[in-house]
Formats: sequence, structure tokens, C-alpha cells
Amino acid sequence: MKEVKWNDRFNLGVPVVDRAHQRLFSIVGKLIALNEDPDKQQHACREGIKYFKSYTIKHFKEEEAYMQSVHYGGYEIHKKLHDNMRDKTLPALEDELEAQDYSVEAVRHFLGICVGWLTGHVMIEDHAIAGRTVNKWIHRPADDELASLEKAIVQEMQDLFRANAKIVSSNYSGEDFSAAAKLCYRLTYRTEEKRRIQVFLVYEEWLALRTLAAMLGRPIDKADKTVLYAIKVLSQQLLDRIKMHFHFDSSFQLERNDLLTFDQLLRAFEKEYPPYSLLFNTGGKGYFAFCVKMQ
Repeated sequence: MKEVKWNDRFNLGVPVVDRAHQRLFSIVGKLIALNEDPDKQQHACREGIKYFKSYTIKHFKEEEAYMQSVHYGGYEIHKKLHDNMRDKTLPALEDELEAQDYSVEAVRHFLGICVGWLTGHVMIEDHAIAGRTVNKWIHRPADDELASLEKAIVQEMQDLFRANAKIVSSNYSGEDFSAAAKLCYRLTYRTEEKRRIQVFLVYEEWLALRTLAAMLGRPIDKADKTVLYAIKVLSQQLLDRIKMHFHFDSSFQLERNDLLTFDQLLRAFEKEYPPYSLLFNTGGKGYFAFCVKMQ
């Protein structure tokens, strides 16, 4: 994983917030170095991650108090992002760390998500507090809608992929969650009213390879054209099955199914994050993101 360093462009001009952000970047930078040191990796990362979590939660409280003191209009959405990180993402990552005994790969997952989340959150959502940017979580669905979608995805990932999916985040914003390659697909649908709906599926490459290997009963060690096409077809089948949970009629038609690079995926998130944007762990097989944009 790349080195993480503080940059003055992260500053908001609010000392209590800026000091906390600098501290968080420092902790993550040390954890990245420790995870590459076989003599210190397990014990040091275990203790360092506990400290990162406690300091993060302390910082959230301080930042929320500051937002309230300046009557920040985006407080409710911002607090939900903090709550999701505290109540879903960090506990899910901790569960993986414990299950895998703080393996190098589990720590990389933890750091990949935390680095991506921290960088994006500071540069966009936190800077919006100071009026320097506009927040990108513009349209947020109701909690029960997200819960229904999560339930449908978990069931269909189990039935189709034989993967035990567990939610990591309800606010996936394009974090580079793994050092492994990602397979990204965009499925574009049109409704009878000519409304366009884009669904983005992001698979950690290991998940794709392990899924197909289990289906075929033989090992697969690289994502060649056959693998890419097979996952493309499986993605469409997955969407067809998820649609059945929400009683979409036949007017909801697939228009395109495109393979994207990860950079192309991020460009699709430049102006606004998808309102439905979920990240899952699949029980050690790999990570998987499911995002929906509507136009």
C-alpha cells in the first residue's frame, strides 16, 4: 500500500479539527509501515487499530460539536456518515481482523477502506463545513429502503455466488478497498418513462476467481477474457434476481452492460455519490460493492 502523508490541502482552518485529522493520518501511516514488518505486524497492528478506532470516535464527537456550534446545514447527513463508519464499517472490519487473526491481507482491507474514507471525507464532506466544497451525498434514501436492498443483495449473493455477504458500509464512496485488482461493471437500464438507472458492481478479483473456481470445480488463477465475460453474465443474473424482490415490471429493460476500469468508476462518482451505495465482505472470499444511480 502507498505511503500516506499529511498535506496542507487537507486543512479546514479549524485547529481542533485539523489537529485531529493530522493525527489520524499519522496513525494510518504508521499502521501501513507496521503491516509490512513481519516481526511487528500482528501485535502492533492489533494495538494500533484499537487506538485508531478510539481516536476516530473521539474526533467524530468533537467535529459534530463544532458543526452544531456553527449551525452547519449539512449536519444531519454528515452525522449519518460518522454513524455509519462508527457503527457498521469499523465493527465489520474488526470482525474480519479477528476472524483472520490480523493477517496482512485483513489489515490491508482495513487500511484500504480507512485511507480512502478518510481522504475523501476530509477533502469533500469536511471541507463542505467550511464552505470550500459541496458535499457529494446529495440524495439519501430512507433507512428502510437501504435495509431492504441490503437484505436482497445478501440473499442473492448467497444463492447465486454461494458467498456469505455481510455489510461493511452503507456509504461506499469509491474507496480502494484492496491492493488486489477490481472488476467493475456498469449495467444501464431504461424505464418506460425513459428514466436511466445505472448499477455499478465492483468485485475484488479474488472474489470473482474463487466464485468461478467453485462453480467449475477447478482452480482459476487469473482474470482472463473468459472470467471477465462470465462475471459480466453473472452480474446481469444477480440484478435480475434482485429486481424480483422489488417487483419491477418488464418495462425496466437492460440497455448496456459495460466493463469499466476502477478510474472510470471513480469518474462516475465525481459530481455525486450514488444514493444507494453498499460495500460487503463475503466471508473471506473478497469484497463486493453495489451502487445505484438514477437520472
